[in-house]
Amino acid sequence: MTDVPMLSGLHELAGRYDALLCDVWGVLIDGKKHFPRAADALQRFRAQGGRVVLITNASRPDAEVRRQLLGLGLPEDAFDDLVSAGELTLREIVSRKGQACYHLGPPRDNGLFEEAGRRLGAPVAKVSPEEADYVVCTGLFAEREEIPQDYDERLAALKARDLTMLCANPDIVVAIGGDIVYCAGALAERYAAMGGKVLMFGKPHPPIYAAALERLAALRGGAVDKGRVFAMGDGALTDLAGAGMAGLDCVFVTDGVHAEELRPNGGAVDRDALARLTELAGARPVALASEVFW
Repeated sequence: MTDVPMLSGLHELAGRYDALLCDVWGVLIDGKKHFPRAADALQRFRAQGGRVVLITNASRPDAEVRRQLLGLGLPEDAFDDLVSAGELTLREIVSRKGQACYHLGPPRDNGLFEEAGRRLGAPVAKVSPEEADYVVCTGLFAEREEIPQDYDERLAALKARDLTMLCANPDIVVAIGGDIVYCAGALAERYAAMGGKVLMFGKPHPPIYAAALERLAALRGGAVDKGRVFAMGDGALTDLAGAGMAGLDCVFVTDGVHAEELRPNGGAVDRDALARLTELAGARPVALASEVFW
């Protein structure tokens, strides 16, 4: 793949597009800090009239994700709005009023259920797997010590009861600082392989792109021309594949979750590796960026 250009900066696209759907983890933050040059690029894009909606597979509600980003130093004027997989999962939980769920994931994700309780006017019933009507998967209990295979027996028991799993974060892995850890998507993938029913709410699945385009339409006060919207992210099977399915151009960030594969020994982008990833994604980027900067 020698004909996909490497951007010299986001400024190259400012005149071609009116709006950007921007990935968060690996592009704007690493879970410990935000990336100042990326924030500056989004600020400049907005200053020239562009709109920015962040689109993230975080398993928390929109408001909680916003607080996290601002807490990591991301400036408020770097984006117009955001939509998270957790927010869409939250809406599904609310729609299942009266049903009890089993939460498969760490306690730090309890905000999802607390917000659902606020919207419902009563606490969400969180019960054991044996009593549950459905499952909400937000990740591994101890993501730094466990691997998805550790959950096979637990997942088999859920499948035996034919429980639907709501996957609040379809990511398979994510980088936290310099560490790569497994996410909810890795468990959902194994559950689906067992024949379990899984509902996915984040990238690359259509609901989150539809929601993001709705946010853009509200910001612009009218219909959105998808030809004037581009997506940007570092995940081949999430950002690149999702943009392709949504009919959007995508700028693929090379120095994110696939950095070791794409830049072996820190060298130039391995075009064969890039070709393999794009084949897996079923989509082709319009451009590459080592990272996000103006």
